[in-house]
Amino acid sequence: MSLASSIAVRNLEHANEVSDLVAPKTSFYSKTVKRAIDVILSIIALIVCFPVNLVLAIATYFDVGSPIIFKQTRTGKDLEPFTIYKFRNMTNERDEKGELLPPSQRVTKLGKFFRKTSLDELLNFWSVLKGDMSLIGPRPLPCEYVDRLSERHKYRYSVRPGLECPFSKEIAEKYSYPEPYSRYHVQFENDVWYVENLSFSTDAKLFFGLVRMTLDMHHRGKGAGSASPFIGYDEEGNAVSRKHYEEHLKKDNANEV
Repeated sequence: MSLASSIAVRNLEHANEVSDLVAPKTSFYSKTVKRAIDVILSIIALIVCFPVNLVLAIATYFDVGSPIIFKQTRTGKDLEPFTIYKFRNMTNERDEKGELLPPSQRVTKLGKFFRKTSLDELLNFWSVLKGDMSLIGPRPLPCEYVDRLSERHKYRYSVRPGLECPFSKEIAEKYSYPEPYSRYHVQFENDVWYVENLSFSTDAKLFFGLVRMTLDMHHRGKGAGSASPFIGYDEEGNAVSRKHYEEHLKKDNANEV
């Protein structure tokens, strides 16, 4: 049994028991206006970014070869799977056993630059135009995460996933990470906050927050690396990554000695 499966068996039921109820906010804006804004702005973005994407496509071809597009299935609104598209930034290098090297060893120098500047995600505007994503909304997660989430945090799937969902002021003041909360727990709580407060004013504030994040090289640099995967909940009902969980186990074992 994997670590994620083991934790799910032990702690998921408890996480559901201690979780607060969620009250999603629906309105004319969330049902109609938000989608119209997504379509208009994504069309503009695709037109403006076309020359950039063309250059990125050529650069990617000379960097990692063909294919230049990376596809991955993520979970969208109402738990429906969809495909996201990004420019490839990793090679297919393998070790002597024929197994792929860790992602950190396969990312090219150009790929690291793409990730740091989020250039590899410009193709996501196509997903917004198609209706799979929104400009603002919870970040799309790998499909295997769904069964590890509490019922409370699954409400993040009641809206379309977005390019980004910057932390609200309320969440930033309530939670702190990496101690005592993991980034996943803060992120999921922020996603639930978004679902409960979805409105034009909320999206406007978060959109300008997204613009600031995009222009902030320090913030973008933080996201350039590979995040530790979400594996479930700890004994207190907090969402944790593999790294966060293992670090706490080491601390607990050290305290027992």
